[in-house]
Amino acid sequence: MFSALADLRRALQVAVRARASLRLSALRRAWRGGVMGVLLCAACAAPAWATVKVEGVPFDEATQMAGRELLLNGTGLRSVFVIKGYVAGLYLPERAKNAAVVLGMKGPKRLQIHPLRDVGADTFIHALNDGIHRNQTEIQMTRLADRLTQLEDAMRQIGSTKRGDTINFDYTPDAGTTITINGVARTRAIPGEDFYQAVLSIFIGNNPVDRDLKSGLLGS
Repeated sequence: MFSALADLRRALQVAVRARASLRLSALRRAWRGGVMGVLLCAACAAPAWATVKVEGVPFDEATQMAGRELLLNGTGLRSVFVIKGYVAGLYLPERAKNAAVVLGMKGPKRLQIHPLRDVGADTFIHALNDGIHRNQTEIQMTRLADRLTQLEDAMRQIGSTKRGDTINFDYTPDAGTTITINGVARTRAIPGEDFYQAVLSIFIGNNPVDRDLKSGLLGS
């Protein structure tokens, strides 16, 4: 009799352990499924854009700005003889190969610059001013004067830019032009669509700083 009771007790213990093992396995499967689901949802939510490399510098083929997706219109290299200065990419709401169409295009825009060498603030300011002067009339320069001073002051506060920096000249219709360095806004917004057009004209205007760079930014 005692032997039978012992056998019964052992059988009950085995059954309890089996049920506990099944519950634990089910919990593990559910946990793994939940984690994988979260990871899959996160992967779906995060945009995964391809990149284009110029001189080893990657440019996303699209980016998000002001709630809009901007497409990489083109990229190019600014060089003087054998000296490579920077690479740049132009992001627009829709792609265009005509400079006049780009300059008149409504909506947000981004000009992204990656220096390939260190550049002092005065050198950068001189290049911006010279490029704008070459593409604007005297009347236009008069209208831009105060905002150009604001740009110069901002660039002096930023100081030297370094090889490997990411410099964005961003435009949104509501705010105007802002400059970010490595994702950090470094200027107050400079108002006016005409100001951003003047900045873009340095690169894609009638007298661009580099014609090969202009062709690249226009996707030609």
